Amino acid sequence: MENRTTYVDHASSSVLETNKVLRNTYSLLAMTLAFSAAVAGITGAMNLPAPHWIVFLVGAYGLMFLVHKTANSSAGILSCFAFTGFMGYTLGPMLSMVVAAGASDLIVLALGGTALTFFGLSAYVLTTKKDMSFLGGMMMAGFVVLIVAVIANLFLQIPAVSLAISAMFILFSSGAILMQTSAIIHGGERNYILATISLYVSIYNIFVSLLQLLMAFAGGDD
Repeated sequence: MENRTTYVDHASSSVLETNKVLRNTYSLLAMTLAFSAAVAGITGAMNLPAPHWIVFLVGAYGLMFLVHKTANSSAGILSCFAFTGFMGYTLGPMLSMVVAAGASDLIVLALGGTALTFFGLSAYVLTTKKDMSFLGGMMMAGFVVLIVAVIANLFLQIPAVSLAISAMFILFSSGAILMQTSAIIHGGERNYILATISLYVSIYNIFVSLLQLLMAFAGGDD
């Protein structure tokens, strides 16, 4: 009887902890997305230049490293906003270019598509409670293929390959959302700051890749 009571208490505690991580993750994700969008809007309005790719890599990976180092302290929240703010800054020039080309409707379509993808995938995992850890091997293989494709296209500069990379980023990021959400509800992720960053990066990649695909199909790359 005592063992049964202990098991019930442990299960109840686990559910409460999962719900807390989910609540904190989605709350912080909503705030960082809003902050990132605000920074992107300000950057675009001020016509600030796009950062050099070296600055982008150093800034993005440097701030992501900082998030991981401070994730277990209150400073992790500040690091989270610093990272998402920087990523918002990198979006500003791209969005300005799209608006200047008279294709602002594509931004709305990309936003809508990204939102539907995120909420659809999240709802699927939260509803079915499926363990998506089996995707780990495929995700690793996909990551390697993506890196090789990106490096190769730096030299080849083939439009078709660029489109294929964008599509692959959407698929890869969708898998990452499934895995991250599953990790939260199955107890594999208990740090809501790290969970937020993982989901944010996936949403960012889906939005940018979807926007690039829409621009290409609409003739925006001509």
